[in-house]
Amino acid sequence: MLITLLCDNPNSWIIPYVKDIEKELIDMKHDVTFIHDYKDIRKGELAFFLGCERIIPPEYLKLNKHNLVVHESYLPQGKGWSPLTWQILEGKNEIPITLFEAVEKVDSGDIYIQDVIRLNGSELLTKIKDLQGKATKKIVLEFVKKYPNIQGKKQNGQESFYRRRKPEDSELDINKSIEEQFNLLRVVDNERYPAFFYRQGKKYIIKIYEED
Repeated sequence: MLITLLCDNPNSWIIPYVKDIEKELIDMKHDVTFIHDYKDIRKGELAFFLGCERIIPPEYLKLNKHNLVVHESYLPQGKGWSPLTWQILEGKNEIPITLFEAVEKVDSGDIYIQDVIRLNGSELLTKIKDLQGKATKKIVLEFVKKYPNIQGKKQNGQESFYRRRKPEDSELDINKSIEEQFNLLRVVDNERYPAFFYRQGKKYIIKIYEED
């Protein structure tokens, strides 16, 4: 079976997990291509868009019978950006993960598989991303193993949207305790968007690591 794996950011954290998916699919005797530019999508059976930051134009969606996306929410709730991060900030430790069909309207296609990422509330970003990557790999391989004997279902219920996160979302409130802001510390990226606070007109950067 001809399968395309697309991650449009070659520096994305998810790249090692996509490579693991690629290897397992090849071991399953599938013809697999791993690309970073949607313009390289070939005509085939399945295309998986993993960690993609751009919307795929409709003409490229027509090249494969199914175009599949992984999203960390119970769609149609939690559409949009960084759903896993937003839910951790809401205090949730069970984060849904959904495999669904990519269509022209963002995050609106039929749902094929839903699972849950379970956290204990202590994990920092590196561990959270590891669990997310492993859950992504699991549902992608599950879909391929079941295909074509797998049916999608329409999204049902009231939709909601998360906005794109910005560097300023990593700001700490110096008037609140560490405990009150621990979930924010869990999800900040120490290099790309570290935690910070202002005091007396000066900006201070905080980086967080778990001791081995």
